[in-house]
Amino acid sequence: MTTKALALEVIERLKAAYPLAECTLDYDHAWQLLVEVRLAAQCTDARVNVVVKDLFAKYPGVAELAAATPGEIEAIVKPCGLGRSKARDISLCMRKLRDEYDCKVPDDFDALLSLPGVGRKSANLIMGDVFGKPAIVTDTHCIRLCNRIGLVKDEKDPKKVEMALWKIIPPEEGNDLCHRFVLHGRAVCDARKPNCAGCCLADICKTGKKALAAAEKDA
Repeated sequence: MTTKALALEVIERLKAAYPLAECTLDYDHAWQLLVEVRLAAQCTDARVNVVVKDLFAKYPGVAELAAATPGEIEAIVKPCGLGRSKARDISLCMRKLRDEYDCKVPDDFDALLSLPGVGRKSANLIMGDVFGKPAIVTDTHCIRLCNRIGLVKDEKDPKKVEMALWKIIPPEEGNDLCHRFVLHGRAVCDARKPNCAGCCLADICKTGKKALAAAEKDA
């Protein structure tokens, strides 16, 4: 099976296993998702969803959040960890949106990358989830699963994984597939102890096939 054929089979099986491919961060506006993605670094989405309720209640728009000091933002987002750096980036990002983009989030990838605290992962998430454009979000789940399945080989660099996936995944499938990687990574393909026996990809996954063969040998 070619890598492209493998990718297409993975897409179809994960579609069947996880019909709803949605971002697990709660947001109503694009700027809110920008804030949440920054807060989600080394923090769970569940915690971020709780913390931002107070943040967005106090600062209900880009202009209001841009007017807040980094210290005021940090006081609220501190439970997400790395409070000082995250608050600084959020403050700078909102100010740039206010001053250069009329408080609107741009729908251009390079423009998104120019925002403080926004990297390729965040920019792709915004492009895919907010603007419905082709996107591949290479977070830790995506990178782990792609290596285990065999879609990439011993590659941990997010940009290199993203570029490799663009070559084998239909553009319109990328965003949803990455959401399904997150769901599958949390439910089955755990970082420390993957449940290969209960995995819908086990017979086509590089790691899964080895695990199943080892289990049969021990039986």
